[in-house]
Amino acid sequence: MPEGPSIVILREETIQFVGKKVLAVEGNAKIDLERIHGQIITAITNWGKQYLICFKEFTIRIHLLMWGSYRINERKDLKPRLSLTMKNGELNFYSCSVKLLEGDVNQYYEWSADVMNDHWSPQKAKQKLEAKPDRMICDALLEQEIFSGVGNIIKNEVLYRTRVHPETRVGDIPTSKLDEIIREARNYSFEFMEWKKNYELKKHWLVYNHKICKRCDLPITRKHTGVKNRRSFFCINCQQLYHE
Repeated sequence: MPEGPSIVILREETIQFVGKKVLAVEGNAKIDLERIHGQIITAITNWGKQYLICFKEFTIRIHLLMWGSYRINERKDLKPRLSLTMKNGELNFYSCSVKLLEGDVNQYYEWSADVMNDHWSPQKAKQKLEAKPDRMICDALLEQEIFSGVGNIIKNEVLYRTRVHPETRVGDIPTSKLDEIIREARNYSFEFMEWKKNYELKKHWLVYNHKICKRCDLPITRKHTGVKNRRSFFCINCQQLYHE
């Protein structure tokens, strides 16, 4: 599943379509395609992992899910979920979720929860975390209403950087360490984006899909953790499991 930085890249790659009229629309998405035809794109943005194409009265929300993909000015050899053609190019999406959001897009999203948004608020993130003291930090980092855009790669890398065991409960993490996790969730997301743009993301992974800890030269533990049951990679020697 693409994480927030990948969707920011998509947004940047398609910003040239803002202000353009949709000349043709097709696909097998279960929405009113005809309604989109002839409409002018007023904005292209994203909230975490959700890509948003805005029009005057509605917004197309696209989530690439686990296996979704897109093509700009080219097509794959299968029917798209949604295809939009403008005067200056076309945009095609495959194997994704497509929905229409009625009215002003701002009513649907708390922009301060998006770790890569200009309105990101670490203070609000901390307040939301403190309201869930019994939640494992591995789950909390994947809560989109707290850390919109953070996915499993970022989760693992942030916890390794900050030396926190993924099964530590939020309420047991010292305040200064919680601040560090919140800060690194944003920092790592921007680094992730730059590495991905340069086609070198994987070489910067310190723990994700690794077998040996780079700090301790000991085996990395691989385990499905938390109620979300997502894969965690961690070192039991240098990532502390905090207790009350």
